[in-house]
Amino acid sequence: MNKFHFLLLAFFLFAFSSCSLNHAKIDNNLKKYFDSSNVEGCFALLNNQMGNITVYNMKLDTQRLSTGTSFKIPETLIGIQTGKIINENSTLGNDSSGKNNPTLKEAFASSSISYFQSLAREIGKDTLKSWLDSLGYGNKKINGPVDSFWLNNELKISPDEQLGLMSKLYFDQLPFQKYAQEMVASIMLQEDDSLYKFSYTTGTGVDEKNDQIAWTLGWIEENRHIYFFVTYIKTPDESMDVKTTAVNISKSVLKALGFFKGEK
Repeated sequence: MNKFHFLLLAFFLFAFSSCSLNHAKIDNNLKKYFDSSNVEGCFALLNNQMGNITVYNMKLDTQRLSTGTSFKIPETLIGIQTGKIINENSTLGNDSSGKNNPTLKEAFASSSISYFQSLAREIGKDTLKSWLDSLGYGNKKINGPVDSFWLNNELKISPDEQLGLMSKLYFDQLPFQKYAQEMVASIMLQEDDSLYKFSYTTGTGVDEKNDQIAWTLGWIEENRHIYFFVTYIKTPDESMDVKTTAVNISKSVLKALGFFKGEK
């Protein structure tokens, strides 16, 4: 699709890092998808064409929460912008066997902690802080070692802010080169067929209560219409695969809302 068809509308909708909730529709029917997986969480969906937002659990949606490994999104953009990453096949380290030296595309898909720790060290703390300030990313806190500050529950962002981040990334409206934004968007594409394009990524971590957390965030395109979404979950169950659970909840909710049929 022509991404710039919606660019002017997106500019006015997302003048700030978070989304306007003035037109939010609260949909408590979505609670059952979280309950059936025994997790607490929230979901937000933006219909970009109409500017309407559908939200389940507004309290969590507007609360700043631990980023976990979803921080890989701005970190990757910074890495590309600063020349530490050249393309999706860029690796870090000197493992000539390649077994422990994933490409950016592989590391991004798996949320490789070691890859993004190495990248953070190469970028440097001052540069990371400067870019987070420019980006207006969550609370912008960088406390602790340069290679782990996003894992210690200091850096936080709300699902609402994540939704705004997804929109700006899609429309190349972040303060990075267009090339950087297009590269990240391209490696987020998961499903592409004649009915829809489904792009998303994930992030996991542990919050202050030692609950497991997981994010799924991205967008779905149908009939030249773009919809952005964010799912956040948490659970005290240490045995749960929260990444898979968050993805499955996202897909179930989107399916319940009429997606994946090419009819939106």
